[in-house]
Amino acid sequence: MPEQEQLKTYGALMATTIFWGLSFVATKVALESIPTFTLIFARFALASFFFAVLMIRRGFPSFTSKDHARLFLMAIFEPGLYFFCETQGLLYTSAAKVSLIIATIPVAVMILSAIILKEKTNFLGIIGVFLSITGIAILVIGDPDFIWSVEGSLKGDLIVFGAVLSAAIYIVSARNLGKRYSAREITSMQCFYGVVFFAPFLFTNVATFSWTAFSPRSITALLYLAVFATVAAFLFYNYALTQIPASRASVFINGIPVVTALGAWVILDEHLTLLQLAGGALVIAAVFITNVMSRNRVVLSADI
Repeated sequence: MPEQEQLKTYGALMATTIFWGLSFVATKVALESIPTFTLIFARFALASFFFAVLMIRRGFPSFTSKDHARLFLMAIFEPGLYFFCETQGLLYTSAAKVSLIIATIPVAVMILSAIILKEKTNFLGIIGVFLSITGIAILVIGDPDFIWSVEGSLKGDLIVFGAVLSAAIYIVSARNLGKRYSAREITSMQCFYGVVFFAPFLFTNVATFSWTAFSPRSITALLYLAVFATVAAFLFYNYALTQIPASRASVFINGIPVVTALGAWVILDEHLTLLQLAGGALVIAAVFITNVMSRNRVVLSADI
């Protein structure tokens, strides 16, 4: 790869990591004055507008009616249940902790793939699962506000686990579609169907919400989520995947919780305890082992 293309590729990955890492902080900020369903609907409505403009320039994807039905059903899990659980969870727990829990999605995908698709799991994958469960347990119990009751931060943590499961179900279900359509085409339809999915729930907020409650801080956070965390981050990451293997690109994505922790510290004044930092380190190690090392081990074995 030419040096200029290499710089563009890794620059795009660094930008993606920053955009997605700060998205948890931006969501927390937006929730200060925007109700959950209003926020999610507005985010995907704005993102859909940008994708519609891209489609007008590049052409609309030719999905079959069967694929449209399948995409709509998958959209129930992501963006539907995924973003509802992630956003709702942020009402009760910290942005840094949410990002670390969300980081375990590759581990959940591996487990579901073994159960549903009968894919074999190697020894490194099993180690990754064990480390992720241990890390999450330390992360949750190490919270200074933790109590053995389904309230407060524990309530938020449990809701976020719903986002992890929803994303894993979506990813496992979408694998065949990814062989026939580009990531841009699939993601654009996710945004469109996300708007359709959240529109009915929006009216439950409209009846009780005062539109004058929008603060400039929350509006800025919403625009960030739509423009940078949804559209720009996806386009940058998609570009990087055309230049280098997914296993190498995923190394950068493992840095998202670090960006979130720094952003939450600076913007929200949130802090993780030393015990939680240790749990977070185990989670990142587990995701790295599951998403990179075990995959590379399989590729090397296949080459041999």
